[in-house]
Amino acid sequence: MPTNRFTVSTDDRLSVVDITERVRDAIPEDTEGTCTVFVRHTTAGITVNEAEPRLLGDLGDALGDLIPDSGWDHDELDGNADAHVRAMVVGPSETIPVRDGDLDMGTWQSVLLVDCDGPRKRAVDVVVNG
Repeated sequence: MPTNRFTVSTDDRLSVVDITERVRDAIPEDTEGTCTVFVRHTTAGITVNEAEPRLLGDLGDALGDLIPDSGWDHDELDGNADAHVRAMVVGPSETIPVRDGDLDMGTWQSVLLVDCDGPRKRAVDVVVNG
């Protein structure tokens, strides 16, 4: 079960980064099966959706509307409870089918890293089962 890890740098407090090509590069040729993309942080998540810039901005706005920036008990520790809760809503991983060594996704689907507590460097694992 091969695992490949790469890092992604983000620029803003809430960033959505298209990592599809980096995930593709981590899949061995002729693989059939699945790959799991997992972010190793409690304030970031992985999702699959369209990487259209306005939609990515809408995602950030929606997470901000759903989960307020302040007023959380955890903020007494390190001031980032909103980032933890937003990351829980997104989830830490996605499992994607792999066919002929490539992601078997729909035309408009991309793999997206959602960083809720940036700017930071985030470690992303791609685990291939096939």
